[in-house]
Amino acid sequence: MRPRGWHLVEKHLRYTDRTGRTMDASGSLVDFGLYFFHNAKQLIENGVGPYFYIAKLESAEEAKLWDDVFTFSERYLGIEHGTIRATVLIETLPAAFEMDEILHTLRDHVTGLNCGRWDYVFSMIKTLGTRPDFILPDRAQVTMTAPALAAYAQLLIRTCHRRGAHAMGGMAAQIPLRDDAEGNARALARVRADKAREAGLGHDGTWVAHPGLIAEARAAFDAVMTGQNQLDRPDDGPEITAADLLQRPEGTITTAGLRTSLSVGIRYLAHWLDGRGCVALDGLMEDAATAEICRVQLWQWARHRVRTEDGVAVTAARLATEAAGLRADWAALPRGAEAEAMFLTLCGGDRPLPFLTLPAYRAITAAAA
Repeated sequence: MRPRGWHLVEKHLRYTDRTGRTMDASGSLVDFGLYFFHNAKQLIENGVGPYFYIAKLESAEEAKLWDDVFTFSERYLGIEHGTIRATVLIETLPAAFEMDEILHTLRDHVTGLNCGRWDYVFSMIKTLGTRPDFILPDRAQVTMTAPALAAYAQLLIRTCHRRGAHAMGGMAAQIPLRDDAEGNARALARVRADKAREAGLGHDGTWVAHPGLIAEARAAFDAVMTGQNQLDRPDDGPEITAADLLQRPEGTITTAGLRTSLSVGIRYLAHWLDGRGCVALDGLMEDAATAEICRVQLWQWARHRVRTEDGVAVTAARLATEAAGLRADWAALPRGAEAEAMFLTLCGGDRPLPFLTLPAYRAITAAAA
């Protein structure tokens, strides 16, 4: 079960703090608390347990807060300490520098660490995007084989295995295409290649967006792994340094990439505002990470007025013009116009808003009031 990140609130549950102020409850605690209270003992009776997927952490201090919550909750329900198990998604650049500390802080509850792609690249831009020497190319070109991302994945594997924790690979976002045999074959080939890369690096497992991809992922890992994990696999590679993690991914900035980010980002946001957080777009299962990387990439390009391959500068006016030309992509969606306006606003400013879900959540709760 994945609770919301620490940055999100639950506006449908309010409380009065010790000073008398009325506050929105933490979305993280609402999600965790409801699930744990109602399900923990039944899960244990079923032979499994209360297992959690913790996302958005940026530091060991945030991990310590989760560990305190886990310990308190186990004690509250009279459950043995350490019954809660958590996999932590290392999807922010600051967290990549604190993997050892996060594992140590959660040592009584952690199962392993997990790689993520879009949110990690989103965090790279959010953290370093004001620097003119760290402008990223089209997001499609920033793959896990880019030196900075390959170093991050290898460091995660090495850190986990040194501590006896599991290293999980990233998500395959493809979904089976039942009406397009040729396109489906290409999608499955990409999944096989990506999972073979992960297994070859030393990951202990992986995950997929659609159950139809499980067989492909399992086959790729079974071809490499002879046991349940790869914790005993030797790693005598060179030391991974801060400079390795901070390499700027190379590539080009294109009009096609700009338009894709506009179309995908606005369509996803329109669905999110209409109540759907996981949306199939162009043969991929997309979530908020997709919209985040789309909008911060466009934000960065517009802030630095970079030029696409045709020599035209990326500006707020150009983004608005390009969006108008793509409007048919989301015109039929109930909240398409609202999503377009919000998304273009989020592409502006001297610094990016930390999360687009902050204004988007205010919009959906205001509409429901």
